[in-house]
Amino acid sequence: MDDKQRVGWFAAEKIQDGMVVGLGTGSTALCFLQALAERCRQENLNITAVASSPISAIQASALGLKLVSLEQVSRLDVYVDGADEVAPDLTLLKGQGQDLVREKILARAAGQFWVLADRSKRVTRLGERFPIPVEVWPYAWRLVKAQLEAQGAKPELRIKESGVAVTSSGGFVLDTQFPEAWEAAAIDRLLNDLPGVLEHGVFFNLASAVFIADQGQVEERRRSAC
Repeated sequence: MDDKQRVGWFAAEKIQDGMVVGLGTGSTALCFLQALAERCRQENLNITAVASSPISAIQASALGLKLVSLEQVSRLDVYVDGADEVAPDLTLLKGQGQDLVREKILARAAGQFWVLADRSKRVTRLGERFPIPVEVWPYAWRLVKAQLEAQGAKPELRIKESGVAVTSSGGFVLDTQFPEAWEAAAIDRLLNDLPGVLEHGVFFNLASAVFIADQGQVEERRRSAC
């Protein structure tokens, strides 16, 4: 069992019968999904799953989990997903994929948000390894880009081989580098207040707990209540 599988099982073992569980997307989230499905088979758990993306919906369905759409739920007990970066205060960077809007909706709606990571995801500051994705309405991307540049940031429109990358919500993505002196809280405030921004990859003050796998061991870190 590698570290991704180990942290997936660590989280899956905390799931209780009757829970409504949000499913993240990515390789680590898939390990959790597989472990959860195995527990449901072995223990006959009654779990309702809500997917954060078409990919996780397909995976959950293939594994036999009871799946409902986001439109059908008014609450989630827990949302479980990975992250691209984890800062010391448990602020997260997400969004190298294409499902930012659903991911943040689920993270905010859940009673608990558990994050699965390995030691490679630890950083000293947000944006250390990846630019911060800023999802924008297609008609506003040039205006938002100009406003970010005016703040000293360096945004670049995300391009794929097929052309401009389009998210599952129909947005474009500006992968943005901010000056090192900027704190995550300030970036979060700026992007939340900027017209034309649909969503962004700073998950500030959202993680209830981060489970970090490192060479066969899992460390559980919880956000301070204050």
